[in-house]
Amino acid sequence: MTNAEKREAARQLIQKWHNKGREDEDDRSYWLDILQRLLGCADATDRIEFQKKVIVNGNTKRIDAYIPETKIIIEQKSEGIPLDKKISQSGGTELTPYEQAKRYNDNLPTSEKAKWIITSNFQELWIYDMDTRVPENNVVKIHIDDLHHNSSLLDFLLEKKVIQVSKEVDLSQEAGKLVGKIYDAFLKQYHDPESKKALESLNVLCVRLVFCLYSEDAGLFEQKDSFSGYIAQYEPKDLRPALLSLFKVLDTPYPDRPDLYLSEELEAFPYVNGGLFANEDIIIPKITQEIKDALAEAGHFNWRDISPTIFGAVFESTLNPVTRRKGGMHYTSIENIHKVIDPLFLDDLKNEFAEILTIGVQKQKKKKLEEFQNKLAGLTFLDPACGSGNFLTETYISLRRLENDILRELQNGQVIFGDTNWNPIKVSISQFYGIEINDFAGDVAKTALWIAESQMMKETEDVVLMHLDFLPLKSNVNIHIGNALQMDWASIISPSKLSYIMGNPPFVGQSVRTKDQAHDMNDIWGQGEIETKLDYVICWYKKALDYINTSSTNIEIAFVSTNSICQGESVPTFWKKMIDSGAEIHFAYRSFVWDSEANEKAAVHCVIIGFSNFSRSHTKFIYTEETKTKAEHINPYLLDAPDIWITNRINKPQNGLPKMTTGSPPTDDGALTLSITEKEELEKQYPVLAKYIKPFIGAKEFLHDNVNSYSRYCLWFKDGNVSDYVNIKEITERLEKVRALRKSSNADRIQKMADYPYLFCQIRQPLSTYLVFPRHSSQNRRYIPIGFMPSSVIAGDACSIIPNVTIYEFGVLTSNVHNAWMRVTCGRIKSDFRYSPAVYNNFPWPTPTLEQKAKIEQTAQAILNARAMYPNNCLADLYNPLAMPEPLLKAHIANDRAVMQAYGLSVKDTSEADCVAFLMKRYQELTQTK
Repeated sequence: MTNAEKREAARQLIQKWHNKGREDEDDRSYWLDILQRLLGCADATDRIEFQKKVIVNGNTKRIDAYIPETKIIIEQKSEGIPLDKKISQSGGTELTPYEQAKRYNDNLPTSEKAKWIITSNFQELWIYDMDTRVPENNVVKIHIDDLHHNSSLLDFLLEKKVIQVSKEVDLSQEAGKLVGKIYDAFLKQYHDPESKKALESLNVLCVRLVFCLYSEDAGLFEQKDSFSGYIAQYEPKDLRPALLSLFKVLDTPYPDRPDLYLSEELEAFPYVNGGLFANEDIIIPKITQEIKDALAEAGHFNWRDISPTIFGAVFESTLNPVTRRKGGMHYTSIENIHKVIDPLFLDDLKNEFAEILTIGVQKQKKKKLEEFQNKLAGLTFLDPACGSGNFLTETYISLRRLENDILRELQNGQVIFGDTNWNPIKVSISQFYGIEINDFAGDVAKTALWIAESQMMKETEDVVLMHLDFLPLKSNVNIHIGNALQMDWASIISPSKLSYIMGNPPFVGQSVRTKDQAHDMNDIWGQGEIETKLDYVICWYKKALDYINTSSTNIEIAFVSTNSICQGESVPTFWKKMIDSGAEIHFAYRSFVWDSEANEKAAVHCVIIGFSNFSRSHTKFIYTEETKTKAEHINPYLLDAPDIWITNRINKPQNGLPKMTTGSPPTDDGALTLSITEKEELEKQYPVLAKYIKPFIGAKEFLHDNVNSYSRYCLWFKDGNVSDYVNIKEITERLEKVRALRKSSNADRIQKMADYPYLFCQIRQPLSTYLVFPRHSSQNRRYIPIGFMPSSVIAGDACSIIPNVTIYEFGVLTSNVHNAWMRVTCGRIKSDFRYSPAVYNNFPWPTPTLEQKAKIEQTAQAILNARAMYPNNCLADLYNPLAMPEPLLKAHIANDRAVMQAYGLSVKDTSEADCVAFLMKRYQELTQTK
């Protein structure tokens, strides 16, 4: 389902169940609605079990609903029943809905125990993650009225890969708001808040304060509320020296603390190490009551349970959003991070661990587990655009959880006693390397990794049942500040010692690229060696490939990128150079929306590409949001097909078909185009002009004007009688405006047309009926709306046009086959399609029989007939993916079937990716025979 379809489904669900719902009568239909309507589950009745039996104290009880695949228990109550209310059970016991569900869970077999418990009263869903230490302290509450904003929170109902729901997201975002308050309050007190020194000082100060707030809640400082209490006792005027004293103590080992008469409260603070508090040169401004109040508010917040992965990004959002956008940074959800790291290495590691668990001989199994733990400790990772470190942090957490699983198996239920200096943990944050151009983001990345290390140590303590000392910090954090494209990565970590490169490098298009970034592109690719319109992200691909080509070590890479690098002209320009240099794609996620957890969300259409310079023995996979498909070979269009370079090989189409051009550009500063009002006034005042005023369409008018109704017109004086208009003052004023605009142009061809201000700058208007393609069209549409126009309607250059085409060509070009080809080979404006003649010229046409051609003509005419049934609707409305009229949709489906049959494709068994792969092979055959 698309996001728009999910929102509409959520709206319908909310409307149906608002303020209603009875436990015994409606629970089945309610949950089937959620699974079917909201999540698009076609086999919902097979995925959920109602009234599942469970034996409790010898009595048969029934769980309201249970989802076996994702191990979810649902306890349903009627609308209006509070979900925290204790309800009398048989036998007189009083339990809340969660306690009731937990009792059921406690009596299920181990293989069926819940990963999640949901309690619901039709209006609210309370979600408990049973993998957390205290599930009832981390409940996520969703109101049904909010589902249209966050329906994705329920993906865990059907998807095993969802690790956590949004409680940590909510906590981290709330923490980010608190940091923002502290940041803003301090910023006001700097004499020169825009200076580099002030901003650097404030960044370091915020990182230190967050570390202290986290440490007191996580138990790293021995006394509860030690930091908050320390702050609270001082008046604002005395707080600045108090903070300086605290930072000095935190950076000094106990034996080296020079002041023998430190206060007890300062003496109680531990030595931190790690360089976090080492810089004494930072500027701390005068502290006001506002600052103290912001610190006090932050002290009341529970920092212990924030997600370091998410919080790092949210913490970084205290930076100016404009600054962040200029840097091209897009912050990443945990789910999306796993789309990168799972197929890159984590799936293989988990499979290897599962294989070890099948070993029956304990001695051999123990040896393999120890070897596997050493393997995890030997892996190294580089994120060369690490930002706030969320890829590194989530990877560290994932490896440590896998290591904890190893320790759990090695311990085999026994308490480990012995040397208190013994440390069972081998995976270290020193295995993780990052490069970041922004020093604040780098500091945040270090802090996020330290917090992750602390949290995972607590989880290990629960496994080995012994206390482990976190402070002083023992692990080095290898975050390096600088421009990754101007640095020698081998000076940070030798290729011979590196295992994986991963990350989400900046997405920066040409229009917003800085001079330094343009310089980077030339340095990486060579002056004039690469199309400058390509996204800045391609520099990281080239830099990474050059880096691994210097070593015989098998390093694998996976980057998130804008989907533009696998579409249109990017493929034969960028990817051909990559493939020729030895790159091979191992896995890929095809285009999807890359959501963010930061306040300034970056919803961009992305791909994920895993590649290296060697042939990996593993099976190749192509992923979409819904599927995972094996592939023999993944080409740069992210299809299971040979490497094919689709270029504009000819400037005319195949088989003698008419040439596609763009429409006629006015280049008039609006002087030759008219609104309806301007048209009517001119015609009324100067009737002679009526024959020179023509309907005018750009892409917008073609899509949004109703049939036979035009919102825009133009003055079309081609082949006109000059005496009809040359003496009309308003016309001459308009023509002077056109002349002035064209004279000021830097283009010679436009300057020359300044002598002909009464004509469009270029005239490509057909003399007969022509087919119109809007050059830009929404990516949400299943079909680009195209249609015929009479020659009396003037097409502007926002349209592509083909004269003298028949209903047969219209049928093929409006089909799902051509639209599938277009989606892969066209350019993009943001995420929308940008149709060009190259898409049309290179399209491999079918060779139908006379009967097949007649069928296409018949179904194509049916499309036009269906449109004619809605004369008061525009094409944009008719092709809205959520509201396409049934007769029109059926006509298109019939036409799709007819065109696919003309290609010899199976209507039932051919996916869109299969179809494009087939067309690419046809394209290859065509180009090889020319």
